[in-house]
Amino acid sequence: MNSRPARKGAQQISEVANRLIDPVLARRAGINTMLLGSWDEIAGSAFADCSRPEKIAWPRRVSEMAGEDGGHQPGTLTIACEGSRALFLSHQQGELIQRINGFFGFPAIRQIRIVQKPVTPPARRRRPPRPLTGEAARHLDALVEGIEGDALKAALKRLGTAVLGQKGSKRP
Repeated sequence: MNSRPARKGAQQISEVANRLIDPVLARRAGINTMLLGSWDEIAGSAFADCSRPEKIAWPRRVSEMAGEDGGHQPGTLTIACEGSRALFLSHQQGELIQRINGFFGFPAIRQIRIVQKPVTPPARRRRPPRPLTGEAARHLDALVEGIEGDALKAALKRLGTAVLGQKGSKRP
């Protein structure tokens, strides 16, 4: 049975999604959605666009029978970083570890391991929309006819061409 009382009212979809995703991320990568979502602030503007946390490797717990307390030990955070910026990130490791530990509120990270690889997904090439012909082209021209600014008129024509040129769109 659930030990938490049921909440009344609406819940944000992000709260529901985080409750579903966090256990999977914790098992597979040792991280949570809060770290991923706050990475831009933690990494700062210099590294937010070229890096992302991948996983935290926690050391194996020492048995209490061996005389150790078996308490928490800081882990190693693996960060993916693009190309030559990884070198600059490596020079900022100390500060980054402090920021991450400040985020967690306890010394969670002992060291950082940087892996060079692409972080941003490759941009999909979009094909330019096919030009409108016939009644659709005349209708679009009539819609933008009263627009005075040339740049705005051109932008609206591009938008209209893309919308009216889509498969399944209702053409006039």
